Amino acid sequence: MARSLNPLSRADAAGAAALALVLALVLGTLAAVALRAEVAAGFGPADWAAIRFTVVQATLSAALSVGLAVPVARALARRRFPGRGLLITLLGAPFILPVIVAVLGLIAVFGRAGIFSTALGWFGLEPISIYGFHGVVLAHVFFNLPLATRLILQGWLAMPAERFRLAASLGFAPADIARTLERPMLRQVLPGAYLVVFLLCLTSFAVALTLGGGPRATTIELAIYQAFRFDFDLGKAALLALVQVLVAGTAAIVALRISLPADPGAGLDRAVMRWDAATPLLRAQDAGLIGLAALFLILPLAMITLDGLPALLHLPASVGWAALRSLAVALSSAALTLALALPIAALAVRRNSRLAEGIGTLTIAASPLVIGTGLFILLFPLVDPSRLALPVTALVNAVMALPFALRALMPALGQIEADFGRLADGLGMTGGARLRLLWLPRLRRPLGFAAGLAAALSMGDLGVVAMFAAPEEGTLPLALYRLMAAYRMDLAAGAALVLLALSLALFWIFDRGGRLDVDA
Repeated sequence: MARSLNPLSRADAAGAAALALVLALVLGTLAAVALRAEVAAGFGPADWAAIRFTVVQATLSAALSVGLAVPVARALARRRFPGRGLLITLLGAPFILPVIVAVLGLIAVFGRAGIFSTALGWFGLEPISIYGFHGVVLAHVFFNLPLATRLILQGWLAMPAERFRLAASLGFAPADIARTLERPMLRQVLPGAYLVVFLLCLTSFAVALTLGGGPRATTIELAIYQAFRFDFDLGKAALLALVQVLVAGTAAIVALRISLPADPGAGLDRAVMRWDAATPLLRAQDAGLIGLAALFLILPLAMITLDGLPALLHLPASVGWAALRSLAVALSSAALTLALALPIAALAVRRNSRLAEGIGTLTIAASPLVIGTGLFILLFPLVDPSRLALPVTALVNAVMALPFALRALMPALGQIEADFGRLADGLGMTGGARLRLLWLPRLRRPLGFAAGLAAALSMGDLGVVAMFAAPEEGTLPLALYRLMAAYRMDLAAGAALVLLALSLALFWIFDRGGRLDVDA
C-alpha cells in the first residue's frame, strides 16, 4: 500500500518554492533578456566575429579534450599501479580549481617567459605566445581533458570482465578488442562527453577575458560583458545572450540525436584482466600517456606555488579585503545551494518527480553571464546594481552549483527513504523531526561534498561579479585579474596562491566535516 505524503506537505511546499526560484532565475532572466533584445539593430562585424570564434574554439577545444582523453582513459582502465586511485581523484581537481588561477599557472608554463618557451630558447627557437586563439584552446583543454577522461573512463569501467575473458579465449588481438568492444562503448559515451565539454567551453568567461579579448579572440560571453560594461548597450548584450542560448540548445539537440543508450551488459563483478595489453610496448605506451597527462595537470599548479610563495608577504591590503569578500560570498553561496537542493531533492524523491529533478538541473544548460545580464536588466531601473554585486554573485553561483548538489543528494536521500521511510511514517516522524533525526545524520557525506563543491566553485568565480562590482569592490578573483591587467605578475602569483589555498581549503573542510564521525 502506498504511503501518504500529506504529512510532508510543508516539505513539498518548500521544494516547490525552491523550484519556482530556480525557474524565475533561469526563465525569468531569459525572458528579460529576450524582451530587451533589439533584433532590428542586428550585429556588426565584430559581433559576428565573436560568434564565429566562440563556436570554432568550443568545437576544437571539445574535440581535442575528448580526443586526447580517449587514450588516457584507456591507459588508466587497463593498468593497475600504486597511486592510481589518487591520480584519478586528482583528475577532478581542475573542476574546482579557480579558472584565473589555472590561467596564471598556464602562463608560467607556456607563456613567453615560461618553462616551455625557455626550453625552446635553448634550441634557438622563438618563444611562443599563449594569448589569442591557441591560448584559449590550450586553457580549455587543460580544464576539460581531466573531466573528459573521468567521463570516458566510466564507460570502460562499466564493461563486464566476462567480455574481456571471452575475447581472450577467442584469441582476440588489441585491434579486435578495439573493434568489437571498445568502439561500440565509445559510440555510446563520446557524444555525451563532447556535449558537456562543448557547453563548458561555450560559456567560459574567465579564460577568454585573460587569454583572449582581442578583436580576433573574443567569445560571446566576453562580448556580452563588453557590451554593457564598456558600451552600456543592454540591447546588444541581450541579443548576444539569446544567440548563446540558441547555440547551446542546438548542440544539446545534436548530441542527443546522435547518442546511443548505454548498455554495458551484465557481469559477475569480477576484476577486469586485460591480456591483450600485456606486451612491453603497450605497457610503455600507457605509462607514457599517463605520465604526460599527470605532468600536464600538475606542472601549472606547481608553478603557481613556486611563484606565489615569495610574494605572499608583499600583497597589498586590498587583496586581503577581497579575500574576505570572496569568503563571505562562497559561504553564502554554499548555504543557499543546500537550502535549495535539500527541499528540491526531497520533493523529487518523495513524489518520484522527474519534472522536479529536471527543473532543478536546468541551470546546467544556462550561462551565469546570461542570468547576470537578465538580473542587471531587471534591477537597473530599481537600484544601482553595483550595490547588490556580492548578494547577486552568491545567488547566481548557488543556482549554478545546484545540479551538482542534486546529483550528490538525490541518490542518498532515495536510499534513506527506501530503507527507513515506512518506519518513519509509522512513527509519525514528519517535518522538522524527520529532517533532524532521519535525513541530516545520514546525509552528512553528500551534504558536506555539495557544500564544499559550491563554496569552491563560488570562491573562484569571475563572471557575475565582474559585471556588477564597482572598481574599488569585488572578490579575490577580480582583484587577481586587475593585478594581471596591471602587469604586476609577482603580486598576481601571490594572490593566485591565496585563492588556490582558500578554494581547496573550503572544499576540504566541508567535505571532511561531512565525513567526520559519520558512522559514530
